[in-house]
Amino acid sequence: MFDDGQRRLSELEQAAHDPDLWRDPERARAVTRELGTLRERLQALDQLRRGLSELEEWLALAPTDPEELALLAEEARRLHGELERLELETLLGGEHDARNAILSVHAGAGGTEAQDWAEMLLRMYLRWAEARGYEAEVLDLSPGEEAGIKSVTVRVRGPYAYGYLKGEAGTHRLVRISPFDAAHRRHTSFALVEVLPEVEPVAVQIRPEELRIETFRSGGAGGQNVNKVETAVRITHLPTGLVVQCQNERSQHANRENALRILAARLYELRRREQEEQLRSLRGEHREAAWGNQIRSYVLQPYTLVKDHRTGYETGNAQAVLDGELDPFIYAYLRRRAQPPQATPRA
Repeated sequence: MFDDGQRRLSELEQAAHDPDLWRDPERARAVTRELGTLRERLQALDQLRRGLSELEEWLALAPTDPEELALLAEEARRLHGELERLELETLLGGEHDARNAILSVHAGAGGTEAQDWAEMLLRMYLRWAEARGYEAEVLDLSPGEEAGIKSVTVRVRGPYAYGYLKGEAGTHRLVRISPFDAAHRRHTSFALVEVLPEVEPVAVQIRPEELRIETFRSGGAGGQNVNKVETAVRITHLPTGLVVQCQNERSQHANRENALRILAARLYELRRREQEEQLRSLRGEHREAAWGNQIRSYVLQPYTLVKDHRTGYETGNAQAVLDGELDPFIYAYLRRRAQPPQATPRA
């Protein structure tokens, strides 16, 4: 793997120094993006190799001191975690897996209950991103009427952000004793998570005459400029009816740029889904609508359990998951995706 990566790195570096490369901006962006990602991966792999070599030398000394043995065990666990991470990155070979992600959470029907659940999911993903060293930026947020949020859009920046988060797309179900119900009854709430790769606006053809751009005053916190000047931007793509808005930046220009990026990602995803639907129609397949596609359940009462309905992975430590410990679920999903499809038995 390392030698193959070094050969590919040499090819990409040679291509990057070709003065004719930027005559094709899309190819140039693809080359520079792959080059950066491959350099990071090879550097991590080299560090892992050196770490394993040092651990092997350490073990050869046959230490007996309990403190030294504890340090050895801790280092072995760290290297195992790094090895597992690199192994999983080999599964992230999709066209857009290495890109940043645009993640949206939408509260389902149920008012305050569902809106509070949407905010809990937002916190979960922000905690997860922080733990991985990713940068998470809230681009747009619509607060709930009493508590929680109606919807939120977040850009997650970091290597393979989309590849890791893409499996989170779908409906998330919460079962708990409602803190908003005086009778302390058990409630079920739903929230829909959407995950898109961040693509450059130039990657999707967007004509200026197809856009209706409106400005308005931000409804959230952010200082006098945000609340008194029309810095928020709403863009409607007239041919499809898609509507996006951004209001969290302090300038109208920055909100407009972010809104165009979200629109580009959603148009790209819309066209991808249309192509998939055409193929499914030809194959006679059917797929449930997004809200019917429940991927995970979170039960807080009368017992605690988080279970992924696609992989079967589950844990009783629901609070840890809500605090951002999502990696076991993400890893289980990626491994399941990498498995070859099982043949359908003949009747």
